[in-house]
Amino acid sequence: MSEADDIAFLLDSRGVTRDLGAFVVEAAFGRDGRSLHFALGDGTVHGLLAAEPMGDWARVGAHRGAVLALCADAAEGVLSGGDDGRLVQVTAAGEAREVAALGRKWVEHVAAHPAGVRLAAQGRQVHVLNGAGKLLKVLEHPSTVGGVALDAKGKRIAASHYNGASIWYVAASEDKPRRLEWKGSHHAIAFHPDGSHVVTAMQEMSLHGWRLADGQHMRMSGYPAKTHSLSFSAKGRWLATSGADSVVLWPFFGGGPMGKAPTEIAGGDSVICTRVACHPQQEMVAAGFEDGLVLLADIASGRILPVAPPGRGGISALAWNPTGSHLAFGTESGTAGLVDLAKR
Repeated sequence: MSEADDIAFLLDSRGVTRDLGAFVVEAAFGRDGRSLHFALGDGTVHGLLAAEPMGDWARVGAHRGAVLALCADAAEGVLSGGDDGRLVQVTAAGEAREVAALGRKWVEHVAAHPAGVRLAAQGRQVHVLNGAGKLLKVLEHPSTVGGVALDAKGKRIAASHYNGASIWYVAASEDKPRRLEWKGSHHAIAFHPDGSHVVTAMQEMSLHGWRLADGQHMRMSGYPAKTHSLSFSAKGRWLATSGADSVVLWPFFGGGPMGKAPTEIAGGDSVICTRVACHPQQEMVAAGFEDGLVLLADIASGRILPVAPPGRGGISALAWNPTGSHLAFGTESGTAGLVDLAKR
C-alpha cells in the first residue's frame, strides 16, 4: 500500500496507540475480554485495564530480563514466561503473581486452557500445571521444544521439536507420546479447531502437517521467508500464515490442503507478512507486515480493510478479544495499538 497517505485507516478514527519503549513480544486479551496486555522485551507487561482505549494503562515488572511468551491465562488475565525461568500471571487488575519458578532455563513458550491447564516450555521439557499452579507432570522431548499448543477441549498437548512433533494427553496416567515424524527443525505449531490435524512451521521456510486419523503427511512449501505465525479460521476451513509478501491461506476442506494451491490475499508490495490472527467468529483474518501495516481481510471476497498505516516498526504481535470487536497490535519499535471494530 504505497499510497498510504491517501487511505483512511481505522486506527485514525477508532483506535489509540502508545509508545511503550521496548520491543512488543506478544499481545493477549484476558479470556473474559476485560483486559488487554502487551509483553515487552524489557521484562514488563503493560496492561490496558478494562480494555478501554482511553482507560488506565498499567506497567508491571513481570520478569527479570525479557518476556519471551504470553497467552490468555486459564481463568483471568494473562500468563507470561521469561528468560528468568519464571511463569507469571498478570491479573486483569494489573498485578503480577508468580505461578512457578522453573529454574535457570528460559520459559520460551506458554499456553493455557479454561479447563485449568497451563503449559510452560523450557528447553526439552513442557511443564504441565493446573489452574492453581500445581505441577502435574513434566513431559520430556528429544530436543528443544519449538512451540506448544492445546486442542480446543484442553485434553491434548502438541509440542514441536527437531524431526517432528509429539502429542500427549493431559490426563494420561502413563505419559507415552504419539510421535509425528518429519525430518527438520519444527517451531510454531497449531491444532486444527476440531482436533483433526496438527501443523508446524519449519526452519526450512515451509509448513508440515499431519492428519491425525491416519498419520497422512501434508507438506506446504514455497515461502520466501520463515513462517512465524499460524492461525486457523473460526470454522477451521482455512489456515492463515505469515512468511510471504501476502497472507497465505491453505484450504482445510474438500480434501485440502493436499493437492490444493493456497489462496493469497493482501499482497503486491513485496513486504513480508509477519503476523496473522484469524477473527474468533467470522471468516476474516488480520495481518501485520514488516513495514508496520495492519489490515483486515475478508477471506471469501478478498476485500481489504486498512487498519493501521506503515511507519511504526514491523508488526510483532496481533490479538483479538474473544468477541472479535477489538484488535490489538504491537511493533518491534515498541508501539502498542488498539482498534475498536464494533458497530456504531
